[in-house]
Formats: sequence, C-alpha cells, structure tokens
Amino acid sequence: MNTFPQLPDFPWDVLADHAARARTHPDGVVDLSMGTPVDPVPPLVQAALGTAAELPGYPQTHGVPQLRAEAVAAMARRHGVTGLDPDAVLPTIGSKELVAWLPTLLGVRSVVIPELAYPTYEVGARLAKAELFRSDGLTALGPAAPGMVWLNSPSNPTGRVLPVEHLRKVVDWARERGTIVVSDECYLALGWETEPVSVLHPSVSGGDVTGLLAVHSLSKISSLAGYRAGFVTGDPALVRGLLEVRKHAGMIVPRPIQAAITAALADDTHVADQKARFAARRDVLRPALLEAGFKIDHSEAGLYLWATRDESAWDTVQWLAERGILVAPGTFYGPTGDRHVRIALTATDERIAAAVSRLSHP
Repeated sequence: MNTFPQLPDFPWDVLADHAARARTHPDGVVDLSMGTPVDPVPPLVQAALGTAAELPGYPQTHGVPQLRAEAVAAMARRHGVTGLDPDAVLPTIGSKELVAWLPTLLGVRSVVIPELAYPTYEVGARLAKAELFRSDGLTALGPAAPGMVWLNSPSNPTGRVLPVEHLRKVVDWARERGTIVVSDECYLALGWETEPVSVLHPSVSGGDVTGLLAVHSLSKISSLAGYRAGFVTGDPALVRGLLEVRKHAGMIVPRPIQAAITAALADDTHVADQKARFAARRDVLRPALLEAGFKIDHSEAGLYLWATRDESAWDTVQWLAERGILVAPGTFYGPTGDRHVRIALTATDERIAAAVSRLSHP
C-alpha cells in the first residue's frame, strides 16, 4: 500500500513541454522560470569553504558560535534587527528543507499560507497532515486559532512588500491566539521601490520576538544555492525546540558549509554587488516587458516580475516560449495566479539582453 502523502505535481515537471519549445529557439533558451543564481560564488566564500575541509568530526547541529554571532550581527547591520540571542540562531540546509518540514517539526495541526505563495508552504502542511488555509486577510478565519501563519515579504511570486502596519497586525492577531508567526525573508535584502522590514524588527515585534521566527537564505544574495545555506532565528524557545528535534533527526549543515555561511554573513560588500547586478537586469527587462504589452503588478522588491497580458497564464507561457523565453505560470503559486506569470531576474546579462531583443522584435 502506498502511504506517501498526497503532494501536488512538482511544478517544473509540468513545465517540461514549454521548456522544450523554448529550447528550439535558434539563439537558445532564456530561462527565467526559476530563481537559480547564475553569478559566481564570492571568492571570500569559496576560500572559507576550504578552511574546514580537513575536519573529520561531526559538525554541530546548532552551528559554530562564530556563525551564530555573525548572523546576529548581519541581522542588525542589514535589517535593523537588534537584540537577538546568538543561541536563537540555527543554520539550516538551505531554506526549502526548513519550509517543508517546519509544520512537522513544530507539531502544528493547522497552517495559514498566503493566497499566492511559494509552493513548498503547501507541501509542508501536507507533509505534516495539517489543515491548510489560504488567506491574506486573517479576519476571514474568524475565531480560529491556527498553529502557524506564514508571512512572505517580499513575496515570492508577486514581489509585494507588506507594510509595517500589516505585519504588526498579523503579529498582534497571532499573539492573541497563541499562533506562531513564521516569516520567509529570503528576499529581504532586495528592495527596489520600497524597503522590506523583518518581522523581528522592533517596529513590528515591539522588541519582543516571542512566537516569531524568521527564515533566511543565502541562495540569492550570496549566490549560494548550490551550498544549501540558510538559517532561522527569532524566539529562543522555538529555536531551542527545533534544535532538539533536528539533533535527533540528523538535520545538520556540513562543517565546510558552516564556514562558508560565516564568511558570507560577515561581508556586506558582495551582497551590495549582487543586488546591483539584479537591479541592472531589472532596469532593462521591466521596460521591455511593458513595451511588449505586459502589465507588471507589485514587484516592488524581490527577484521576480509579476506580469500579465490579461489572458490565461498558460497562454502567456506559450507566447513567451515561442520566443525562446521560459517563465513560470502564476498557477504554480495558487488559484488566483491564473492570469499572471512570474519572470525571474536570474539570468546572465547576455541572456537578459537576448530576452529584451526578442520582446522588442517578436
């Protein structure tokens, strides 16, 4: 008997036919469907990786003290989040595994996710066999007290930034009900038209991180997707509980990767350089899409443009694939995304220029 949980189809498997069509373009495919880094890993991070290559012992699940200290310092420098306890930092094997397993690790029975959301939020709820709600307005849930609520600002896929007032209302609502708030902040450093704010920022939390967790990734800002490098921080009691479970389960970040994470968190220059690369690509791709008849909604931060031609998302995917450009349909992220596509900024300057040329001369 098959006892595996019932999961949705893996989104990019469903995109295979359109990917094949896009690859037939004489000048090759421009793949803007995934947020996969294409820029080199910063040299200082590469160098740090080798400093722990000779260590034979098991790494610490909690992470070396220097990593945790650098995470606290980086949160203060980069995002204005002060007063975090280094013991309330836990390195993770990228952020996706944490997102997928967090409802299970926390033992919650119900999860609220945004109406348009990173697909792994839903997967995590299904793995935990938890009741799932899609809602951007928590008042619609009535008196319910869900186990946890996911926030994602800047949003994947829409690039929407939630204002401080909204974040604070969610935190207040959750605290009245004993609900855990988990904020996916993987794109927090990529503000374009507005500056995103962490759920742990005093303007949101009131200086009290009880019941709050923030998930961070180095995949985008440090080009470390291949390293699987992230961390979670916030409520010391929640992090302590996660640590205990993860120790038993063997969810450990390898020691060389811990060294790389430490180096990446200690340096802000490479983050600024990478943000500038994404900004330059956005500055040429966005106007080309507008000129080609697209409307771009939200997209004020993050790594994607949330675009529509006021037609079925799959029709837009096909239209772009015929021009050798591959994007993700908004339906990957929820039913209300059926007339939008998500267009990533993660391609080389040359491939972005190719996309612009194809949009300008279809």
